[in-house]
Amino acid sequence: MNHPKGWVVGVQGPVVDVKFPSQEAIPAIYEVMETTTADNRRLVLEVAEHLPGGVARCIAMASTLNLQRAASVVRGGTSIEIPVGEECYGRIMNVLGDPIDRQGPIRAKERKPIRRLDLRKQAAGVKGLTQKAQMLETGIKIIDLLFPMLKGSKTGILGGAGLGKSVLILELIQHIVERHHGAFVFTGVGERIREGNELYHEMSMHRLLSKGMLVYGQMNEPPGGRFGVAATGATLAEYIQKQNKDVLFFVDNIFRYVQAGAEISTLLGRVPSETGYQPTLSSEVSEFHERIRSAEGGGSITSIEAVYVPADDLTDLAVVTIFTYLDSIMVLSRERVQLGLYPCIDPLLSSSANLDPDVVGERHYRTAMEALKTFNKYEELRRIVSVIGVDELSRADRTIYERARKLQNFLTQPFIVAEVFSGVKGQYVTLEQTLEGCDRILQGRMDNVPEEQFYMIGALK
Repeated sequence: MNHPKGWVVGVQGPVVDVKFPSQEAIPAIYEVMETTTADNRRLVLEVAEHLPGGVARCIAMASTLNLQRAASVVRGGTSIEIPVGEECYGRIMNVLGDPIDRQGPIRAKERKPIRRLDLRKQAAGVKGLTQKAQMLETGIKIIDLLFPMLKGSKTGILGGAGLGKSVLILELIQHIVERHHGAFVFTGVGERIREGNELYHEMSMHRLLSKGMLVYGQMNEPPGGRFGVAATGATLAEYIQKQNKDVLFFVDNIFRYVQAGAEISTLLGRVPSETGYQPTLSSEVSEFHERIRSAEGGGSITSIEAVYVPADDLTDLAVVTIFTYLDSIMVLSRERVQLGLYPCIDPLLSSSANLDPDVVGERHYRTAMEALKTFNKYEELRRIVSVIGVDELSRADRTIYERARKLQNFLTQPFIVAEVFSGVKGQYVTLEQTLEGCDRILQGRMDNVPEEQFYMIGALK
């Protein structure tokens, strides 16, 4: 079908206004259009709004540098479609599905639209709530003990700048993908280019690339590229799930997705909400998270999302909106980083809906609850000790205090992906070894061992 062409009438950063001969000729919302810049570069636009006078307001998926007024714009007739299939394993693509790893074109037989406008219809086929909960062992002690992961669940790693969210995600990829031989999709949303490059070479070195698909929309991209890349990653995860496979969906960083949405919203002229975020915040976050689910046919999508916390403020509206969709929330603590406790997950600020005796079993639940009770008591005693000293505590309190410190040290762990920095060999610890070690500490069987011997070890010898 021959669509009438449009022409560029205005450019404001990544927002481009395209005029058409009549109001009827305007393309639908989310339809893609193509134009060419003065330096002969192809530029893809996505329709975001319809304006009076036959004007379509679009978001550019790449830089609008050298885009000229009155440049001809051709309608694509569809929304953004990306290649899906076995050919995508081991490849890096951008929001449009174009390869960015210099390995040649992706010759996939099938293409899928990244926008899902049929979520309500899809919800009718969901049977995730009736499926038996299946635990996913990560090999990281503190996660397996206090924040167990289930197939089809959503886990958030919350933390401010420099607390190790990306390192923790890398370690989870390393452990889970290698042990469970599953497929994974890694989506880099608005994070550093250096990190994306390191991740690619790290995976190549550990021979994990053949099991995963990578999608990048990094910091150097305009907001359209950073915002759309989350949908591109979800589309790849849905494709793998439809092959009756369990897929791990890593997103680093979901806060940048919200941030890109806020930039687009401002550029489109929408009035922000009271907190400064876009008025469409809730609908955008829900649209993304509702695609992560177990569906009929047996496959599941398990998401692990890094969430940047601006100024370490857990009450930030974007952070609160994101974690309403999460089953487990792991909060990274700056105080624990200063104490050298890695991974720096704060057991008392974090929570998990999966820590239930019907899901993890009676023994695991009992050990986890005992550990949390000990940490709670330790927090109270720590304040007292800072004033009067440990020698002034009663015998019972001193025993709890010392056991809590041993348990705190035992839940630290050397990471495989951090071997280069720490010089300590990374460890994978099974759930049974974790429970056994915690039980021995909590029951007092390790009371005569100094607390230093529990720091940065794997399983308890």
